[in-house]
Amino acid sequence: MKDLLIIGTGPAGISGGIYSSVYNLDTEIIGEEIGGTIKEGHTVENYPGLGKTTGEELAEEFEEHLESLGKEITEDEATRIEKNKDKFKVFTKNGEEYETKSLLIATGRRHRKLKIPGEKKYRGKGVSYCAVCDAPLFKDVEVGVVGGSDSAAKEALLLTEHAKKVYIIYRRDEIRPEPMTKKKIYEKVEEGKIEIINNTNVKEIKGNKMMNKVVLDNSYKGSKELEIEGLFINIGGVPTTELLKNLDIETSKSGEIKVDKEMSTNVPGIYAAGDVTDNKFKQVITAAYQGSRAIQSIFQYLQDK
Repeated sequence: MKDLLIIGTGPAGISGGIYSSVYNLDTEIIGEEIGGTIKEGHTVENYPGLGKTTGEELAEEFEEHLESLGKEITEDEATRIEKNKDKFKVFTKNGEEYETKSLLIATGRRHRKLKIPGEKKYRGKGVSYCAVCDAPLFKDVEVGVVGGSDSAAKEALLLTEHAKKVYIIYRRDEIRPEPMTKKKIYEKVEEGKIEIINNTNVKEIKGNKMMNKVVLDNSYKGSKELEIEGLFINIGGVPTTELLKNLDIETSKSGEIKVDKEMSTNVPGIYAAGDVTDNKFKQVITAAYQGSRAIQSIFQYLQDK
């Protein structure tokens, strides 16, 4: 019987693992990929002490720190949780079962889909959700990025290092990245490497064996079809909470887990941290804080019991 089982190996889960060592909790950490979606980040410039780094490098730092404390990660996917009085049993994709006195849910988010014709058909054939993963495949061709957030803008900047030209397609009047990112975007606009198409949505993706154009809901330079060979979709994420469906955990309208200031859910013994929660500021540093704060709360919960 474990004191704690952490599900998720992004910044929140890793931070939780580090602090579980501080509190000397018998802990199991389960995750599919160390670092989570942070590994898809081309640049990270706001994490204290590291200056400018990449998501991949930051994930490596997290892993090394965890290992230095004698904590190991089990690469597996939790698929179901059962509650029995004040204990929990977790089942995984690889057929393992774990019993634990408490849980920290740090499963993060998955990419939101456009849900338009051609998106599923051309995934991996021009359609991508990760510029860090796939940008080198689009050397010297024209591509599009759907989205106007800071992460979408950063994907566009990365793509300019490979693609001939990048179109940012955004449904609102103006893209909304952080000021530093926005400045870099408009520098690339001046260079002719980026072009922004505002007040526009992608309605369909077309092609043959590979995608080669998108259909827009507004005319662009006299046409509703834009010929591009790649489309990177970055329109936010959906909280990964499927494994909690039988636990009656309270969530927001958007499906995020509701937590109090101690990272407690409405189910005693279950805590949550990171992008899966209803925290509005989705950043690495806030996820790391929530992970560490949850461990303090879990320690107190176990002591009280």
